[in-house]
Amino acid sequence: MVPTGNDMKLVEKTLGGIMAKRPRPTRAKPQGLCLDKGYDFDEVRAIVREFGFTAHIRARGEEAKAIKDEAGFKARRWVVERTHSWMNRFRRILVRWEKLPETFIAMLHLACGIITWRATGLLK
Repeated sequence: MVPTGNDMKLVEKTLGGIMAKRPRPTRAKPQGLCLDKGYDFDEVRAIVREFGFTAHIRARGEEAKAIKDEAGFKARRWVVERTHSWMNRFRRILVRWEKLPETFIAMLHLACGIITWRATGLLK
């Protein structure tokens, strides 16, 4: 299969640009990377493996088949898309003005904390 998808073109740059320190993946504690159908290429799997991640890529047509075959099956990607939408409401995260990675990560943590607090229903 010849890679033509737009999603897969920046995989290497994206993974190479991760600023947060992450623990070394081991056999006992591998690090997974969940990707959608746009990344279902052997080249992407190889790049992900180079960076030490275990790729979890939903194959093309797999979700449609599950929806058709399994009663009550619902796609789960909406959880991620909803969370991205909530994160984008924080302008400092949507448009990155922070120069230091530590400051940006602190703002990310603050936004996640506020989102979690709002989800508890305690904020009225």
